[in-house]
This record gives sequence, structure tokens and C-alpha cells, in this order.
Amino acid sequence: MKRGSIIEKDIEIVEKDIKLVEKELGAIERKIWRFVFHFHYPKISILALLIMLAYVVFRNPYVQDFVSSLGALEYIGVFIAGIFFTFGFTAPFASGFFIVLNPSNPLFVAILGGIGAMLGDLLIFSLIRFSFIDEFKRLEKATIIKGIRNEMKLHFNHRARLYLLFALAGLIIASPLPDEAGVIMLAGLTNIKPRVMAIISFIFNTLGIFILCLI
Repeated sequence: MKRGSIIEKDIEIVEKDIKLVEKELGAIERKIWRFVFHFHYPKISILALLIMLAYVVFRNPYVQDFVSSLGALEYIGVFIAGIFFTFGFTAPFASGFFIVLNPSNPLFVAILGGIGAMLGDLLIFSLIRFSFIDEFKRLEKATIIKGIRNEMKLHFNHRARLYLLFALAGLIIASPLPDEAGVIMLAGLTNIKPRVMAIISFIFNTLGIFILCLI
């Protein structure tokens, strides 16, 4: 009987330990889910992961050989990659495509890709212009935007402020970063016409793709 009592006590201790471990694991699991769903910058985190994924994918020699063997389909791929170059979550893969493409005529590839990217930016521009105009009106009244504008007004005249805005938006559009940020700056905070937007988009996207082709 004594031996049976000891075994029963050991079992009770083990059961308590198991419940304690389950409780600790449950607390850890809840913390993980809170971190995932309440993280302030989920899209930026996803973008960072996609950049790393694109790096791994295009470092693969099989992928590089496939891109190099496209032949006549290369230019169709360039145009499609140009469109994808403008969107945040597809830009890393489009950038990887242009880097490993190693074209014989990088200028022509950059121009063709720039046309595709321009069409993508015009689509973003149209959606932002007509779908988010109410949010931009609220954004203009935000404290941080007012503070930035007041500081710029103190140090720069109107023309200089526009040049700075165009330059910053152009750099964002030319880079592999999501074009949405640059287009939002132009579409929401300036009275820019679609034709001017198209010219800016084409020039900076072509420049960015050209640099990637030379890497």
C-alpha cells in the first residue's frame, strides 16, 4: 500500500508539472499571437521577409539559368517585371529578375521595363486619386503633416518645396522600394496631372531598372 501511495503521489506531481508546463506554453503562445497580430508594422515586416526570399530565389543557379534562357520571351518578361516593379510585395522579385537578367542591351530593357512600371504607377495613381481622397484630406490636417509643412515653409519657398517633394518621390519610385509611397506623395499632397505623373514615373523607373541591369 505504501508503494502504491508513493506511485500515486508521483503521478500527481507529474500531472501538476504537466499542467504547469501547459500553462507556460499557453502564455508563450498568446504572446506570440499578440506580437503577430498587434505588431505596428506588419506590412513592412512582410516586405522585409519577401526581400530575403527574393534574394534566396534569385541566388539559385537554376532560377538564373531559367531567366537567361528566356530568349524571345525575355522582353515580355521585362515588361511584366516592369509592372511588378511598382507594387510593394512584388518589387523584390522584379528587382531580382532585372539583376540576374544580364541583358545585352540594358538601356532597351530599362526603357521597356520603365513603360511597364509607368502603367503600374498610373494604376496606383488612379486608385489613390479617386479612392483615397477623403483620407488624404484628413492626412493633410494631421499634426505631423502640419508640422512638416510649417518647417518647410520656414526654410524653403514654394518652388523649392515642390522640387524637394518631386526629388524624394522620384528616388522612392526609382528604388526597389514600393512605388506606392512615392505615388502617394505626388497624388495626395500635390495637384499633379496624370501626364506629369507618367513622365516622372517613366524617367525614374527607367533609371532604377537600368541601374539594376548593370549590377
